[in-house]
Amino acid sequence: MSDRWPVTLQDGPVGLRPIKRSDVAAWREVRRRNDDWLRPWEATAPPTEIGMLPTYSQMVSRLRSEARAGRCLPFAITLDGVFVGQLTVAGITYGSASMAHLGYWIDQRVAGQGITPTAVALAIDHCFIGLGLHRVEIHIRPENSASLRVVEKLGLRYEGVRRAYLHIDGDWRDHMTYVVTREEVVPAGLLARWKSTLA
Repeated sequence: MSDRWPVTLQDGPVGLRPIKRSDVAAWREVRRRNDDWLRPWEATAPPTEIGMLPTYSQMVSRLRSEARAGRCLPFAITLDGVFVGQLTVAGITYGSASMAHLGYWIDQRVAGQGITPTAVALAIDHCFIGLGLHRVEIHIRPENSASLRVVEKLGLRYEGVRRAYLHIDGDWRDHMTYVVTREEVVPAGLLARWKSTLA
């Protein structure tokens, strides 16, 4: 493994830890209960690749391989140690770009409690302070009001629309791009900035 992975991040009851094969039962149970809640935002295989979405085991193997190569941080989101969602930092690029993009989902039962903004802020702070990256992007469908609230709470900057960006819920969908750069939040960090708005 890279000396930058595996890593565990924590703020109070909210944690990020490497996703594991042994999470399969919890992952499937949460996904089953949240099928209607998550389906409109989930990646789907385009017509040229029908039937090619990975199994859970294949997904974890691929993510772990990408993490070992330093291109990905595949986290389970936990609440008091219990699996409640997933957050992945992907597309990690160093050099002149020095950036990554981040995606996440969470159990509807615990949505709206500040868990997702906390997890996202923890991950972004790690990208800047732990990995030395300069820029993190989050891409969100315009219709995904819950996810838009997360980036708005964190004060990420809107940069525009990417047309037909990802194959989601059966078609190519537009996504809105939100960005934060290192100089906008370091040295205090994004988590500290967000928590200061709650005081």
